[in-house]
Amino acid sequence: MSRYRGQLLFVIFAVLAWGFWHSEDFLRLSAGVALFMFGMLSLENGFQTFSGGVLERVLDAGTRTRARSIGFGFLATALMQSSSLVSLISITFLSAGLIQLAQGIGIVFGSNIGTTTGAWLMASYGIKINLASYAMPMLVFGILLIYQKDRRFKGLGNVLLGIAFLFIGIQFIKEGFEAVSQGMDLTRFAMEGIAGVLAFAAIGILATVVMQSSHAVLMLTIAALAADQITYMNALALAIGANVGTTITALLGALGANIAGKRLAGAHLAFNFTTGLVAIVFLHPLASFVDVAAGWMGIAADDYTLKLAVFHTVFNVLGVLLMLPLVNRLVELLERLLPEQAVVAGVEQPLFLTDSLVDYPDAALLALSRETRHMTGKTLEIIAAATGFELAALRGDEPVERLAREHRNLDQVKVKELYENQVKAVYSAIITFASKAQPHMNEEDAEALYQLKLASRRIVEALKLLRLLRRNLKRFVSSDNRHIREQYTVLRIHLGQLVRVLAGLGEVDDIKEVRSRLAVLESAMQADDVVANGVLDSLIRNDEITPDMASSLMNDSAYVSELQKELTRAAEAVFTIARQTLKDSWDETDLEEHLQWPPAA
Repeated sequence: MSRYRGQLLFVIFAVLAWGFWHSEDFLRLSAGVALFMFGMLSLENGFQTFSGGVLERVLDAGTRTRARSIGFGFLATALMQSSSLVSLISITFLSAGLIQLAQGIGIVFGSNIGTTTGAWLMASYGIKINLASYAMPMLVFGILLIYQKDRRFKGLGNVLLGIAFLFIGIQFIKEGFEAVSQGMDLTRFAMEGIAGVLAFAAIGILATVVMQSSHAVLMLTIAALAADQITYMNALALAIGANVGTTITALLGALGANIAGKRLAGAHLAFNFTTGLVAIVFLHPLASFVDVAAGWMGIAADDYTLKLAVFHTVFNVLGVLLMLPLVNRLVELLERLLPEQAVVAGVEQPLFLTDSLVDYPDAALLALSRETRHMTGKTLEIIAAATGFELAALRGDEPVERLAREHRNLDQVKVKELYENQVKAVYSAIITFASKAQPHMNEEDAEALYQLKLASRRIVEALKLLRLLRRNLKRFVSSDNRHIREQYTVLRIHLGQLVRVLAGLGEVDDIKEVRSRLAVLESAMQADDVVANGVLDSLIRNDEITPDMASSLMNDSAYVSELQKELTRAAEAVFTIARQTLKDSWDETDLEEHLQWPPAA
């Protein structure tokens, strides 16, 4: 695939170089497109600078209802001038489980309406006035700001530079088409009827795929229309194609996302394709409606650039109105077509981590916290099974001592196999994600991330200790020697109590209460230490166990003690870090909802 991409890039370079050599006007037009797209990139970089909690809070508050989701999509796209970027952000946050699919679909709907602002900007001002003159002060202030040390100033500087380059790009595109129109007449390629609609819609799709920006294609379309280089009906078809083509970016972004992200990309495709199909089928009635609406708005009958902006708005709003009642059915269809794959080929997969999330520190930290909870839950299941309990029973109220009498055959449980199938892939994903996310974080967030990474390592160490313990546990829990059997039953009870306490911590909202329960557990474990409380010495003195049994019991008691320490230290981080670090970045109710226990994708 990379070889074909390299070949395609070479062909594009060659075509552009040939065009630049033969036409200065073509060079100016291409430079305008490049400046416009660079402006979009600067806007993206600028807004991402504010993502350290700001974007997360806005997204969290702006998607609590479907109407808010649509509003967020509209405003975000209007500000960043990139529906593709907003779609990618939505896929990222949906993949991390921070928003639901229906909310993501609402953002996509609003984003499509938000794309119309670019068309209005170009048609209303870009064609009629010299926007480049307004860009000059922004360039000066933007350059001054990006050289400041404060991230917020740098972000604002990038935003100003982005707007400036958008304006300069629009001016270059307009002047490029005006110059091109003096030397050639592109209207000779105009096509009428349904063939023309389909052909130019396909051109719009292809151009958007190549440039990865429907905004850039719209700017070119409006400039070409203003320069009389394309017909009005062909311009409408190009606008439809640009809308459909923008889904390709979302689909590409979903390749690295989990099933939730792929579902949203599917919804994006379904919406834009359906909207485009309706617009093509009813193109002439819609064009007639635009003529009437333009008259109501005081737009001249021959002002085709503004009428194109009206058309672009009408068919996007119409698409939202058509699809809005079908959102719940669309969600059900996508969930049926793309079911959850928490387990692939028998191996548990990470639920909340996706590479595209590393650019958003607070969201990345929350996703990492949820994933470590996921790993903790699987680990508690393994410990329960390996010591003869069922986790569901330990979550109940029946005394652990009574549950210990009903232990299952421990030989049937293979800790190494369970670790490799249920924990290893998740642990690897946590370490990889943490390494990628850390450079984007401030000192406080980076420290929290380190603590979560350390907690996951401690969990793995606890499982290694469990494997060391298991050999003698299987041997002595059914021993004919009553005394050694009782002592290993006590070790099982300790581990059962440990699992019960840790499994209940996820439901505790108060950090002090979490630490209090862990302290009580640690005190109880220390009081029951067979070496410290003299029980082992008594057993040896009274010849109630053999020296071999004594050494095994002493070692295994140490293993249980170390296992308990590793897990309690890990649990303190897993169940407190996110609440401590993110309490100012998220609404308290929503934060607790994201930190629900057991974790759900």
